[in-house]
Order: sequence, then C-alpha cells, then structure tokens
Amino acid sequence: MEKRILTYRKYMDELLLREDVDWERIREEHLVQVGFFQHERLIHLIVTVIFALFAVLSVGMAFLLMALGTDGAGSWFLVVAAFLVLLVPYVRHYYILENEVQKMYRQYDKIVAKLGEGYRQGD
Repeated sequence: MEKRILTYRKYMDELLLREDVDWERIREEHLVQVGFFQHERLIHLIVTVIFALFAVLSVGMAFLLMALGTDGAGSWFLVVAAFLVLLVPYVRHYYILENEVQKMYRQYDKIVAKLGEGYRQGD
C-alpha cells in the first residue's frame, strides 16, 4: 500500500503541472482514490491502536507478575518485546498513510482551483 499511495501522489503532482487535462474527470478519480486511502488509513489506525493497547497491557501484566514475585514475568517481557517489534512498523505505516492523505487533500484543492471553483466558506 505504501508504494501505491506514494506512486499515486507523485503521479498527481506531475499531472497538476500540466494544463491539457480534463480536470473534472481527474477530480472525480482523485476523490475515489482519496476514499480508498482514507479507508486504508482508518483500518491501520484501528490495528495500530489495538496493538498499542496490547503492548501497554502486556507491560502492566509483566510488572504485576514481577511485583508479585512469580516466575512468569520474564515470559511476559518477551510478549512485550513482540508487541513493540510489531508496533513500530504499524506506526510507521500509519504515519505514511496519514501524511500522504493530507497531501492528497491539498492536491484536491489545487484541482478545484484549476476548475475555477475554489473553496467557498460556509458550504
């Protein structure tokens, strides 16, 4: 997904430099693509938050077991490490999705400006 969103955004950046384009068709296509990426962003937000919650709960459980003096605390720290190893790529991917979708919003504003419609406050 990362490659797809980066490729699409760069394609739109290049397209915005041209004038010989059917901007109405491009606007409709861009809105569809933004919708796809917004959905992907939402799914990754949910997954990232769930992994973060599991990581925090695992840390709490490990420290609770350590405070109680049981033998299971060490294995819980392995679970914590596993969640953190998985959480880092999820956060990175979500970061990329979030920033690229924000850039796509600005691209949409440029497309609208090329159509001569502009942003109207209160609409």
